Amino acid sequence: MLKEYKSVQEVVGPLMIVEGVEGIKYEELVEIQTQTGEKRRGRVLEIDGDRAMIQLFEGSAGINLKDTTVRFLGKPLELGVSEDMIGRIFDGLGNPIDNGPKIIPEKRVDINGSPINPVSRDYPSEFIQTGISTIDGLNTLVRGQKLPIFSGSGLPHNNVAAQIARQAKVLGDDAKFAVVFGAMGITFEEAQFFIDDFTKTGAIDRAVLFINLANDPAIERISTPRMALTCAEYLAFEKGMHVLVILTDLTNYAEALREVSAARKEVPGRRGYPGYLYTDLSQIYERAGKIKGKPGSITQIPILTMPEDDITHPIPDLTGYITEGQIILSRELYKSGIQPPIFVIPSLSRLKDKGIGKGKTREDHADTMNQIYAGYASGREARELAVILGDSALSEADKAFAKFAEDFDKEYVSQGYETNRSIQETLDLGWKLLREIPRTELKRIRTEYLDKYLTDKD
Repeated sequence: MLKEYKSVQEVVGPLMIVEGVEGIKYEELVEIQTQTGEKRRGRVLEIDGDRAMIQLFEGSAGINLKDTTVRFLGKPLELGVSEDMIGRIFDGLGNPIDNGPKIIPEKRVDINGSPINPVSRDYPSEFIQTGISTIDGLNTLVRGQKLPIFSGSGLPHNNVAAQIARQAKVLGDDAKFAVVFGAMGITFEEAQFFIDDFTKTGAIDRAVLFINLANDPAIERISTPRMALTCAEYLAFEKGMHVLVILTDLTNYAEALREVSAARKEVPGRRGYPGYLYTDLSQIYERAGKIKGKPGSITQIPILTMPEDDITHPIPDLTGYITEGQIILSRELYKSGIQPPIFVIPSLSRLKDKGIGKGKTREDHADTMNQIYAGYASGREARELAVILGDSALSEADKAFAKFAEDFDKEYVSQGYETNRSIQETLDLGWKLLREIPRTELKRIRTEYLDKYLTDKD
């Protein structure tokens, strides 16, 4: 039986206090009817005796305490899921915004989900090809992994996200591949960029988009990634699909959390963010993975902009603890005109060794990856040394490494946003660049691979 109350005592920002309630549950969905008859939605955030704190999704502007009716619906916030969602665009609360028909759901699912039992988790080990050499060749993405992209304000992370969404695929697997895209607090122009790009390239035919704009209520941002992941879990674990989830921008999500925390007068943690930021982020990130006995999987690429390019900021700092590595975009490379400006030295994929090698990519992948890393690091050091001491201070090997690093940036890293390289093309390009280094300096590659691949042909 639904319960209605007219005992609203206080409204502070996006929060409402209702007194005299009974039998109410945490996370329960609430319908608020204002004095004008307008209906808004919210959820129970906290219960203290007969007092309930409600978080409003549409904001509290224009609410009259005396004439407002609050109805508790006895269920959490849910998303109606169906395979018909593929190819559609929704707002942050799961309502269609593409002028298409309403979704007739197969069932309705609680968006808070349930964590994957660690015992039933399957270890990620299958290569996902993104078509971007710096990821495929050096920071390999594996099916079931969570690999965030750390960016900065003004850097082209949107282009990288759109490129991955367009090009990503699982090699040698007949299972369907889908992309679930969740955007939080982005501008109208950014949203239109993604919609146009997905539509123009046909990627929309295998994608589901959840878009929360910057002028939408900040509170909606807290639900948006959970909506996207609920849809992904349905497609992956019930329909057997390989699902790539791209979430942007987690910084806007964390700002919304901070706003609600401040309204609740909670004791702030680092930089004003709530003390439970780590727990909250882990509830999102840990919904990626594979389950034993089920063909589907969820791979996550969260994108966050580091305030002031500070990698020690709480959001990237905590994200790095939870996820399996990071891809870092460099402002220095961006200013040099390199597209995409992925800086490979601090970037890392902790599961890359599990998804490469014979039968997955190619037998020489691990050795060439290690040699390219070492050569690029040596080349950057040689270039810095040349700036201080001049070219004459460099040995012949140092000059070869410096030339390698320069060509590596131009040819390997800077492939543009439209080029889709296969893993074979990426590995062959790596060998082509390694030929610039004397064979005696290629100490990280086994002799049989040097004999087989280190030829003079392009």
